[in-house]
Amino acid sequence: MNVLIAKLGATGDVVRTTPLLGRFAGQIAWLTAAKNTVLLENLTDNLRCFSWEERQLVPDIRYDLIINLEDTLDVGLYLKTLRTTQLFGAFVDSANQLRYTDDSRRWFDLSLISAYGREQADKLKLKNRRTYQDLIFEGLGFRFAGETYLLPEPIETGLSGDVAIAAEAGAVWPMKKWAYYSELKQRLEDQGLKVNILPERPSLLEHLCDVRNHRCVVGGDTLPMHLALGSKIPCVTLFNCTSPWEIHDYGLQEKIVSPLLEEFFYKRGFDERATKAISVDEVLSAVTTQLGSAVPADNRATVKR
Repeated sequence: MNVLIAKLGATGDVVRTTPLLGRFAGQIAWLTAAKNTVLLENLTDNLRCFSWEERQLVPDIRYDLIINLEDTLDVGLYLKTLRTTQLFGAFVDSANQLRYTDDSRRWFDLSLISAYGREQADKLKLKNRRTYQDLIFEGLGFRFAGETYLLPEPIETGLSGDVAIAAEAGAVWPMKKWAYYSELKQRLEDQGLKVNILPERPSLLEHLCDVRNHRCVVGGDTLPMHLALGSKIPCVTLFNCTSPWEIHDYGLQEKIVSPLLEEFFYKRGFDERATKAISVDEVLSAVTTQLGSAVPADNRATVKR
């Protein structure tokens, strides 16, 4: 079976799509953003990944299945040039409008290209209690059974400690950035813990190492959360404006949901109240609990240099 997956970004969304790889025999091609290729290369023997910029290298064959999890017109137009027996996900119709297949509606009804419109899609998303993997797997005719993320070997950085704080959130979702990370860091250090703010790295493989070299990761609904879940590292995740229910916790995650979540749900602007609605005491308590369940550093696998 020849399968093509189109999932370019965000990087965390790419990571949470990797459980699909174990469900297909035959050859799999994955089209992604250039920066994400290092996370996909050599994950499985039957996978080849291609950046969007090198899409001309994607094999020109008839695919048994194309899975398009992107909701952009340029990706849809490109995939329209490929031959496939079956398509799952978004596609461009004869009027050059983005639509999506009926079997993918469980996910895309909640998306930016929802047939119900953006406002209703967000209301459906707020009511949804199923994880991303559950929705995608079912649409493809599978049952999600807790299949884990697949991640590559990291590159050693030397940064390690008890708690890693993922303080950054990016420009798209500024309200994901909690206001009290500095205070949390100080209070954890007052308990004798080694705490690091995750730095920017030139490679995602270094970023992955930073996450793996800690006993607990604290942050918002961002890439470090997914890297922690995929690395079996306990994490505490704050949900200020995005869905906590779409994230499968793998028994590793303590979710702290803002009391103002509904007010700021999937809003892309900035309101300081959203970033201050969760207290330091609540997060501190959750981190302490997660550290109690973490594997001691001496028993964790070390990263090869």
